[in-house]
Amino acid sequence: MTTSTPSLPHHPIAVVGGGPGGLTLARVLHVHGIEAAVLELDVSGAARTQGGMLDIHDDSGQVALRAARLYEEFRARVHPGGEAVRVLGQDGAVRLEQSDDGTGGRPEIDRGELRDLLLDSLPEGTVRWGVKVTGARPLGDGRHEVALADGSAFTTDLLVGADGAWSRIRPLLSPERPAYTGVSFVEASLPDADARHPESARVVGGGMLFALAAGRGFLGHRESDGSLHVYAAVEAPEDWLDGIDFTDTEAAKAAVLKEFDDWDESLKALVADADGALVPRRIHALPVGHRWDRVPGVTLLGDAAHLMSPFAGEGANLALLDGAELGLALAAHPGDSEAALAVYEEKLFPRSEVSAAMSLQSGATLFRADTPQGLIDLFTGQDG
Repeated sequence: MTTSTPSLPHHPIAVVGGGPGGLTLARVLHVHGIEAAVLELDVSGAARTQGGMLDIHDDSGQVALRAARLYEEFRARVHPGGEAVRVLGQDGAVRLEQSDDGTGGRPEIDRGELRDLLLDSLPEGTVRWGVKVTGARPLGDGRHEVALADGSAFTTDLLVGADGAWSRIRPLLSPERPAYTGVSFVEASLPDADARHPESARVVGGGMLFALAAGRGFLGHRESDGSLHVYAAVEAPEDWLDGIDFTDTEAAKAAVLKEFDDWDESLKALVADADGALVPRRIHALPVGHRWDRVPGVTLLGDAAHLMSPFAGEGANLALLDGAELGLALAAHPGDSEAALAVYEEKLFPRSEVSAAMSLQSGATLFRADTPQGLIDLFTGQDG
């Protein structure tokens, strides 16, 4: 007598990754009456902080939020004044200052606020928390089996990799892996800045700060809770951060600030006076123009599809737009996911190539020999 193998759990649509792109996809599908399961490594929506501010662009991220029917709620959460910009030289002198008059096309929102907005818009149980995907394999006819870290697995008719830079789903479509861009960040935070760090609060201003010299700089912004989020950026070999002991915060500060020896003290204080541990981050990117041949039953969105440097502010916006456009394509082709994926990828590839090239060029502009002039030209419309 033979016994049958128990069938695996099945999700018609499985989205791996609960970041902005994956959640936007799930929301747009929900708006159109389509269920999806979102598999997320975090154990809850409050498991970790989500980082700093995002500027949501009127031609991408805002388009996505309109498709998700969340635009008005987004506007209610925007950080007033967040589009203000200050550009400084390494001597601390202000080279450009622009205020936020509320008419710009890139309003700022806290990353955590945006994620909460998306999470709150989804039915209970859409996100499966604490699920670590380790890989996937095709079963034929566009179906896939997805393996989990706890030894279990599930099957799906449509698999979407929204799982970021080191995607476990990307290998089904592409052999490419992110490469180091030549720039490393060290992240610092100064909470309650107006009261505790008034000089740094003055330096950063009400929105974004760019303090630049050839090959390095301080990039910062004021968050909606009054804290300052700062990145010390350095063009450096990939192993530079390995030589810094980040378990000893004061020693780490000293090592980072060695790269800024001749900078104004008011700028060095952005790291020297930071509260809590510093966080090292190497900046990686996929090749400009990354794409793949159509593979039945699987696609990618966001950083999994087109990881790029952060220097044009495009990554999160593209993830939102990817999620929305994939959701709309699936809703427009009921029962024919292959047609939907073909439509989605036809737009995805050229759009992300343009943005990745822009990000690469923006990074070169920020750290070139005559910086910050290139950035000033960009903000004042003098860049041709």
